Amino acid sequence: MAAEENPAALKTETFELGSSTFQIAPESGFRLMRWTLSTAVGKREILHWPDSAGNEPFHGIRGGNPLLFPFAGRSFDRGLEDHWRAPGGEQLPMPRHGFARDGEFEVVSKDSHHISAKLVPDEKAKAAYPYNYTFSTRYTFEELAFTISLKLENHGEEPIPWSAGHHFYFTLPWHNAARRKDYRLNMEARKCAYHGPDGKLVMQKDRESCHDLSDTDLLDRIHWELRHNRVSFGPKGGEEDVHLIIGSEPVPQKGVAVVTWSESESAPYYCIEPWMGAPNAAEHGKGLHWVGPGECASFEVQVSLF
Repeated sequence: MAAEENPAALKTETFELGSSTFQIAPESGFRLMRWTLSTAVGKREILHWPDSAGNEPFHGIRGGNPLLFPFAGRSFDRGLEDHWRAPGGEQLPMPRHGFARDGEFEVVSKDSHHISAKLVPDEKAKAAYPYNYTFSTRYTFEELAFTISLKLENHGEEPIPWSAGHHFYFTLPWHNAARRKDYRLNMEARKCAYHGPDGKLVMQKDRESCHDLSDTDLLDRIHWELRHNRVSFGPKGGEEDVHLIIGSEPVPQKGVAVVTWSESESAPYYCIEPWMGAPNAAEHGKGLHWVGPGECASFEVQVSLF
């Protein structure tokens, strides 16, 4: 593990465990930027990070794993985007995906295989989410996997709502000459939806368990009521799968969602995003969770190559 600076003078930490190298920006959104695997035929980039990243603002870079807190996706209050209605009836601002991905974090512990940090809310965060709380995150690294835990502690006297998530930018395709159509996603969900321009969910049924990743219907699609907590994707031959394990129970909570997204059909990445609930959860309640006074709650996901 070593501290280092990238060309934009960004503080980073690097963790090397066997064949895997992980790089994280601990103070800038606590974003895991890269996961690179050394193989017999060279290096494989598992989490995408663009080569041009040093030439643009860090928080606008499409790559790594931006943290989505307190709410994942777009928030609305009665059709007004970038706002939400708090339990007390106040209309408050809420940027897309919340404010943690743009926030400052303070490292609280680290060793050769883990690092944890807590959010330091700025004035924008306090205006959007005026509670007495601690939001913290912990990454635990292994040679062929990592686990990330999001934790919300309520220090106040009223319940706090949240519906956080992850925005993993996975490199795809990762084989030379391969195309997106050569990969598939295995996931069983009873329902799916798209997020309408007014914040409402356009509901559908999901009748497939194996999805072709070149299917444009998957772009910006929300899947929930998962039958299993393991979601896998990889080449159609069945080798080299990447697995996302959501929580420790065989079946995730009813509101947990997985969002599939990419900027375009030709983008060098594909996002498979485990969320605690569907976007705009504070308004429609699907996947909205509450932390009582003096209590804490967590959302854990493991990304694994086995």
